[in-house]
Amino acid sequence: MVLPLSLLLLGAAASAGAHKSIQWSLVQNGTTGIVAVELITISPTLMLMYDRDDGNPLLLPDGSQAWTALWNLDTNTATPLSTLTDPFCAGGAFLSNGTLVSIAGNTLENPTPVPGDGRRAIRMFGPCTSPTGEGEGCTVFEDPANLQIAVTRWYPTALRIADGSILILGGSNNNAFYNSGSLAEDSFEFFPTRPGEEGTVRPSKFLLDAEPVNLFPRSFLLPSGHVFVIANNISMVYNIETDTELMRLPALPNGVRISNPFDGAAQLLPLFPPLYEPTVLVCGGSTADDSIPATSLTTQDLATKQCSRITLTPAGIAAGWEVEEMPEPRIMVESVLLPSGDVIFINGAHSGYAAYPRVNGSQNTGSNSDNPAMRGIVYRSSLPHGQRLTQDGLPTSNIPRMYHSSAALTGKGNVMISGSNPHPVVVQPPTTLSFPSEFRAEYLNPDFITNNSPRPLIHYSPSQIGFNQKATLTVTIPRSLSAGDFQVSLMDMGYVTHAHHSNSRLVFLEHTLHGDVLEITAPPNNYVYPPGPAWLFVVADGVWSEGVQVMVGDGGDPPRPDQGVRVRIDSV
Repeated sequence: MVLPLSLLLLGAAASAGAHKSIQWSLVQNGTTGIVAVELITISPTLMLMYDRDDGNPLLLPDGSQAWTALWNLDTNTATPLSTLTDPFCAGGAFLSNGTLVSIAGNTLENPTPVPGDGRRAIRMFGPCTSPTGEGEGCTVFEDPANLQIAVTRWYPTALRIADGSILILGGSNNNAFYNSGSLAEDSFEFFPTRPGEEGTVRPSKFLLDAEPVNLFPRSFLLPSGHVFVIANNISMVYNIETDTELMRLPALPNGVRISNPFDGAAQLLPLFPPLYEPTVLVCGGSTADDSIPATSLTTQDLATKQCSRITLTPAGIAAGWEVEEMPEPRIMVESVLLPSGDVIFINGAHSGYAAYPRVNGSQNTGSNSDNPAMRGIVYRSSLPHGQRLTQDGLPTSNIPRMYHSSAALTGKGNVMISGSNPHPVVVQPPTTLSFPSEFRAEYLNPDFITNNSPRPLIHYSPSQIGFNQKATLTVTIPRSLSAGDFQVSLMDMGYVTHAHHSNSRLVFLEHTLHGDVLEITAPPNNYVYPPGPAWLFVVADGVWSEGVQVMVGDGGDPPRPDQGVRVRIDSV
C-alpha cells in the first residue's frame, strides 16, 4: 500500500495520541540493589542507574558498596559498576557521538576519599557495545584531576543542543532546600567547553530571578535552535549564540511552581512535520509561597492538579498557557513520553515537597511529602481540551514511589519504575519512618505486552541516518492492526532524575509504507533533533513496536557543524 505523503502527514497529526484504549498492568520483578535516583535507557536490554554511597545492599566484587549499576531487563538483575565520584543528584545527556555524560553530583560526605566529591565531576559511559547485551566490559570513565566542569554544581540540568554538545544549567554549591544567595550557581556553561570560555561560566539573570526554587531547571531545545527554560513560576527563551534572553514568557497560571523542591513535570510534546511547532506541557508541582520558610511548610500541603501547555510560536505565546486539571494533585511526578505521543504521569505524592526532611511534619516520618500517589495518569496529547487527562485503564500500585523515585521508557516499549528514598541514608524495614528505601523494580506494561498480542515489528533498520536523508526499513504490521493509522516515532528517552526527564523528545517522521517496506525521512536538521543517539518505534493503531537504536547525524564528536537543511520554523 502506498499513501500520498500529504495524507500520511494528516493521518499522523490526527492519530497521534493513541485513541486506542490501552489497559495497563503492573508487574514487580527483581530488586535493583541501589536506589535508582537516576535512570537512563542504554540499550534494548540495559538501563543505567546512579545513586549515592548511603548503605546500598549491592556490592562490588571487592565487597565495597556500589552506587552505580546496570540493570538487565531480560534477567531483572543488577550488575554493579565502579565510579570514582559521587553521582547523586547529577544531570546528564548523550553527546553527538553517542557517549552518555553524567555531570556534577554530590559533595564528599564520608571520611573516606571514595566516592570523591562529585560536584565538578564528568562521568562518561559508552557507547557500550556489549556483544551479548549483558553489559560485560561496560565501564564508567572518570579523570577527576583533568576532566571537570568549571564550577561546583549539585542538582543541575544537562541539555544536548544543536551542535551535539551539552548546555549545563544552574544548580547549587551544596545541599539545600531553598537555593539562594551564596548557595546558588545561577549560571550556564558548556561541555565540551566552547573556545574562549574555558574555565568560565555565563551568569543567568533568569535563574537568579527564579530563586529560591530553581534546582533542576526544566529546559528543551527548540526547533529554532534556541532553548526554552522554566524554573519556579517563570520561563524564558534563551539564545545560546548571543548569550541573551530573547523573551520572558507568561508566568505559569495560578501561582504554580514546578522546579525542585516544588517538583512538577515538564515535557516537550511531539514535533510534527512539516512545521515542527513546539508545545510544552507542565503538570503538577505546588502553589506554595516560596517566601515561606521551609519549617512553616508542611507535609500535608496539597500539591496542584494543574496542567498547563503553551505553543512556542508567536501566536501560541500570545494565546498564553492553556490550563487543565489532572484527576488528583501531584508533587514529584514523573512524565514518561510514549511512542504514541501520549504521556504517562506516575510516582510522587499528593501533598508536601521534594528534598530531605525540612518541613513541618517530616520529623516523624522522615519525608517532606506524604499521601503517596499510587495510580498513574495518562495525558492524551492530541485530544481536545478537557478530554486529555484520565486514569482509565491504569492500575494501582502497592509500592509508594516518593522522593528519589524514577520511571523511564525502555527499548522494549514498557515503563520501568524504580527507586524511592526520602531519607539521607538507606532505611530498610523494620522502621518507624514512613516510606523505607525502595529497591523493588516494577514494569508498567500496556495490554499488548501483557497479553503478548501481535505488535508491529521492525526487522531491519540502518544503524545511522543523516539529517534530511531517506532510509529504508523492513517492518511487519499485524493484520489485526490498522496500517492506515500509522506513525514513525524518533525518540530520545531522556536522562531521568528528580521528576525531570531531561532531553526527552519525540519527532514524528515523514514516511511511506509499501507492504513490509517502510521509507522514512530523518528530521530536516540538527535543530529539530539534536545530533546523537535515538530510538525508532513504529506505531500502528495505537500499538507500538519494540524500539531500535539509530545514530542521527554524522556521529562525530561535538561540536558538530550544522547538518541537513534549514526549513521554515514558526518557533521562537
